[in-house]
Amino acid sequence: MNQKPVNLFNTFQLGNLHLPHRVIMAPMTRSRTAQPGDIPTDLMAKYYAQRASAGLIITEATQISQQGKGYSFTPGIHTPKHIDGWRKVTKAVHQAGGRIFLQLWHVGRMSHESFHANGQPVAPSAIQPDARVWIADGNSAGQMLDCPTPRELAINEIKAIINDFRQGAANAIAAGFDGVEIHGANGYLIDQFLRRTSNKRTDIYGGDIPNRVRFLEEVVETVVAEVGKERTGIRLAPYITQRGMNDPEAIDAILYAARKLDRMGIAYIHLVEADWDDAPVIPESFRRDLRDSFSGAIIVAGNYTAAKGEAIIDADLADLVAYGRWFLANPDLPYRLQHDLELNEMKERATLFGGDAEGYTDYPDCQEKAS
Repeated sequence: MNQKPVNLFNTFQLGNLHLPHRVIMAPMTRSRTAQPGDIPTDLMAKYYAQRASAGLIITEATQISQQGKGYSFTPGIHTPKHIDGWRKVTKAVHQAGGRIFLQLWHVGRMSHESFHANGQPVAPSAIQPDARVWIADGNSAGQMLDCPTPRELAINEIKAIINDFRQGAANAIAAGFDGVEIHGANGYLIDQFLRRTSNKRTDIYGGDIPNRVRFLEEVVETVVAEVGKERTGIRLAPYITQRGMNDPEAIDAILYAARKLDRMGIAYIHLVEADWDDAPVIPESFRRDLRDSFSGAIIVAGNYTAAKGEAIIDADLADLVAYGRWFLANPDLPYRLQHDLELNEMKERATLFGGDAEGYTDYPDCQEKAS
């Protein structure tokens, strides 16, 4: 970079939170929970507290029920032990001066038979995804395994899952979080309802766009009623097509949803952007359509550099920029970006999921590196 970022380090009011700058820590699955039970740990508290200089931390995806689990060792928010474990995390982050939202997650068909008593994940329709999930073996190592064919949810089960989102949001606030982000992206359950490729239902939750958006709408409504609109955000992935999610109507469905979300007054929409070399580029026309449809804050995430983050804020196409892998390897990322300092490189991929402090809490900040 030839110029230090300015826009990224302006303050921002997000709901009832005053953010000191606009560098957000994106949600990243790390699979470091205590077993059995997927309980958040002291090591997780250290990890998040190290990164408390983020304008806002959004935690790794956290299942709202056992049914909502899709990967080994991911945390839950549906038992008293989960609440107690997460309370250590929020306390550590707040003591370090940070702000933190919990990401609420139901994976739907993106799961594995080993997590379900009858061996079947659930989904809007009984369609097997073209996808794999990470499953650990007995020694905390793991491998990517194919997802099985799910079973179709009944209406009463859909209503129960909506209530699970409500309870998960309530539990998050009880654990000390500043708010919640609903995971509606990346081919997980809410996204599965949105898309014709994964939703072949003929009842009120399938068919035309209003029906396919209904599940998202009802989840957000119940979460807002529970914790407040200023404490609620949602993550969406309009141009993600992998996992069998390539639907030509996805953009129309998401813009329709954005107008619904605008009327609910939630704090933000968080856009996932594909970050591989030949990924589809989000056109400026969509970004402007989203601005016209939604008056809340827009967060973007997807392999942004500091310069690229500056540019999208300057163009008024986003308000906040979320960083994932860079935050993983650089606990003091905002300081490094602001001062144009060298970044730590991420360690080998084997340290991403499961394991201990290696590749998790052992990345040095600038002061540690200098010493």
